[in-house]
Amino acid sequence: MTQAFDCAECGNPRVLMGGCQYCGSVELPNVFVDTIELNIKQGFPTVEEALDHLTEYLRMACQLGLKAIVLIHGYGSSGEGGRIKWAIHDALENNRYADRVEEYFFGEDVPFASTTYYDLLKQRPGLKDYLKHFKAGNAGMTVLLLGSGRRSA
Repeated sequence: MTQAFDCAECGNPRVLMGGCQYCGSVELPNVFVDTIELNIKQGFPTVEEALDHLTEYLRMACQLGLKAIVLIHGYGSSGEGGRIKWAIHDALENNRYADRVEEYFFGEDVPFASTTYYDLLKQRPGLKDYLKHFKAGNAGMTVLLLGSGRRSA
Protein backbone atom coordinates (compact mmCIF):
# COMPACT_ATOMS: atom_id res chain seq x y z
CA MET A 1 0.00 0.00 0.00
CA THR A 2 1.03 3.58 -0.60
CA GLN A 3 2.07 5.70 2.36
CA ALA A 4 -1.11 7.44 3.44
CA PHE A 5 0.18 10.18 5.75
CA ASP A 6 3.29 12.08 6.71
CA CYS A 7 3.98 14.65 9.38
CA ALA A 8 3.26 18.22 8.30
CA GLU A 9 6.23 19.44 10.37
CA CYS A 10 9.06 16.92 9.95
CA GLY A 11 7.89 14.97 6.88
CA ASN A 12 8.28 11.51 8.42
CA PRO A 13 5.62 8.82 7.85
CA ARG A 14 2.92 8.73 10.49
CA VAL A 15 -0.55 7.45 11.25
CA LEU A 16 -3.69 9.58 11.34
CA MET A 17 -4.44 9.28 15.03
CA GLY A 18 -2.03 10.52 17.68
CA GLY A 19 1.00 12.70 17.31
CA CYS A 20 4.05 12.17 15.16
CA GLN A 21 6.32 9.51 16.68
CA TYR A 22 9.38 11.43 15.45
CA CYS A 23 8.77 15.07 16.41
CA GLY A 24 5.62 14.88 18.55
CA SER A 25 3.60 17.22 16.32
CA VAL A 26 -0.14 16.98 16.83
CA GLU A 27 -0.92 18.94 13.66
CA LEU A 28 -3.05 17.16 11.07
CA PRO A 29 -0.80 15.13 8.77
CA ASN A 30 -0.36 15.55 5.04
CA VAL A 31 -2.51 13.02 3.18
CA PHE A 32 -1.63 11.22 -0.08
CA VAL A 33 -4.68 9.00 -0.62
CA ASP A 34 -8.46 9.41 -0.71
CA THR A 35 -9.32 5.97 0.70
CA ILE A 36 -7.99 4.39 3.88
CA GLU A 37 -8.52 1.28 5.94
CA LEU A 38 -9.36 1.44 9.63
CA ASN A 39 -9.15 -1.70 11.75
CA ILE A 40 -11.50 -0.74 14.58
CA LYS A 41 -11.08 -4.08 16.36
CA GLN A 42 -7.32 -3.71 16.74
CA GLY A 43 -6.36 -3.70 20.41
CA PHE A 44 -9.58 -5.52 21.40
CA PRO A 45 -11.61 -2.43 22.39
CA THR A 46 -14.96 -2.53 24.14
CA VAL A 47 -17.97 -1.61 22.01
CA GLU A 48 -18.01 1.89 23.53
CA GLU A 49 -14.29 2.39 22.89
CA ALA A 50 -14.68 1.23 19.28
CA LEU A 51 -17.56 3.66 18.65
CA ASP A 52 -15.64 6.54 20.29
CA HIS A 53 -12.57 5.72 18.21
CA LEU A 54 -14.66 5.65 15.04
CA THR A 55 -16.22 9.03 15.90
CA GLU A 56 -12.79 10.64 16.30
CA TYR A 57 -11.37 8.94 13.22
CA LEU A 58 -14.32 10.13 11.10
CA ARG A 59 -13.86 13.70 12.37
CA MET A 60 -10.20 13.72 11.36
CA ALA A 61 -10.81 11.92 8.04
CA CYS A 62 -13.39 14.52 7.04
CA GLN A 63 -11.09 17.39 8.05
CA LEU A 64 -8.46 15.93 5.72
CA GLY A 65 -10.90 15.48 2.84
CA LEU A 66 -10.74 11.69 2.70
CA LYS A 67 -13.46 10.16 0.52
CA ALA A 68 -13.82 6.59 1.80
CA ILE A 69 -12.95 4.33 4.72
CA VAL A 70 -12.88 0.56 4.60
CA LEU A 71 -13.84 -0.16 8.20
CA ILE A 72 -12.66 -3.52 9.53
CA HIS A 73 -14.84 -4.40 12.52
CA GLY A 74 -14.59 -8.17 12.39
CA TYR A 75 -17.35 -10.69 12.32
CA GLY A 76 -17.00 -12.23 15.76
CA SER A 77 -16.78 -15.86 16.70
CA SER A 78 -20.47 -16.42 17.50
CA GLY A 79 -21.43 -17.18 13.91
CA GLU A 80 -23.93 -14.29 14.02
CA GLY A 81 -21.56 -11.34 14.08
CA GLY A 82 -19.78 -9.68 16.94
CA ARG A 83 -20.92 -6.93 19.26
CA ILE A 84 -18.75 -4.27 17.60
CA LYS A 85 -20.11 -5.16 14.17
CA TRP A 86 -23.72 -4.93 15.34
CA ALA A 87 -23.10 -1.70 17.26
CA ILE A 88 -21.58 -0.09 14.16
CA HIS A 89 -24.43 -1.34 11.95
CA ASP A 90 -26.93 0.05 14.46
CA ALA A 91 -25.13 3.40 14.70
CA LEU A 92 -25.08 3.77 10.91
CA GLU A 93 -28.70 2.71 10.45
CA ASN A 94 -29.77 5.19 13.15
CA ASN A 95 -27.81 8.06 11.56
CA ARG A 96 -25.26 8.49 14.36
CA TYR A 97 -22.62 9.45 11.77
CA ALA A 98 -24.93 11.10 9.20
CA ASP A 99 -23.01 14.37 9.55
CA ARG A 100 -19.89 12.67 8.11
CA VAL A 101 -20.94 9.44 6.39
CA GLU A 102 -22.81 10.03 3.15
CA GLU A 103 -23.37 6.37 2.33
CA TYR A 104 -22.39 3.01 3.76
CA PHE A 105 -22.27 -0.55 2.48
CA PHE A 106 -22.05 -3.61 4.68
CA GLY A 107 -19.34 -5.93 3.40
CA GLU A 108 -21.65 -8.90 2.97
CA ASP A 109 -23.60 -6.79 0.44
CA VAL A 110 -20.52 -6.08 -1.72
CA PRO A 111 -19.43 -9.38 -3.29
CA PHE A 112 -16.78 -9.16 -5.99
CA ALA A 113 -18.17 -8.36 -9.47
CA SER A 114 -21.68 -7.59 -8.16
CA THR A 115 -23.66 -4.55 -9.26
CA THR A 116 -22.97 -2.94 -5.87
CA TYR A 117 -19.25 -3.62 -6.30
CA TYR A 118 -19.13 -1.86 -9.67
CA ASP A 119 -21.33 1.02 -8.47
CA LEU A 120 -18.95 1.60 -5.56
CA LEU A 121 -15.92 1.58 -7.87
CA LYS A 122 -17.56 4.17 -10.11
CA GLN A 123 -18.12 6.44 -7.10
CA ARG A 124 -14.77 5.83 -5.42
CA PRO A 125 -12.12 4.21 -7.67
CA GLY A 126 -9.72 4.20 -4.70
CA LEU A 127 -11.72 1.30 -3.24
CA LYS A 128 -10.52 -1.13 -5.93
CA ASP A 129 -7.43 -2.29 -4.02
CA TYR A 130 -9.59 -3.11 -1.00
CA LEU A 131 -12.70 -4.61 -2.59
CA LYS A 132 -10.97 -6.98 -5.00
CA HIS A 133 -10.05 -9.20 -2.06
CA PHE A 134 -13.66 -9.87 -1.06
CA LYS A 135 -14.77 -12.57 -3.50
CA ALA A 136 -18.03 -13.42 -1.71
CA GLY A 137 -18.44 -10.21 0.26
CA ASN A 138 -17.02 -9.78 3.73
CA ALA A 139 -19.28 -9.57 6.77
CA GLY A 140 -16.35 -8.32 8.84
CA MET A 141 -16.10 -4.97 7.09
CA THR A 142 -18.18 -1.96 6.13
CA VAL A 143 -17.42 0.61 3.44
CA LEU A 144 -18.04 4.21 4.49
CA LEU A 145 -18.32 6.90 1.82
CA LEU A 146 -17.57 10.24 3.39
CA GLY A 147 -19.24 13.40 2.25
CA SER A 148 -20.37 16.84 3.10
CA GLY A 149 -22.60 15.60 5.88
CA ARG A 150 -25.79 16.15 3.92
CA ARG A 151 -27.69 12.91 3.67
CA SER A 152 -30.65 12.41 1.40
CA ALA A 153 -33.82 11.05 2.92
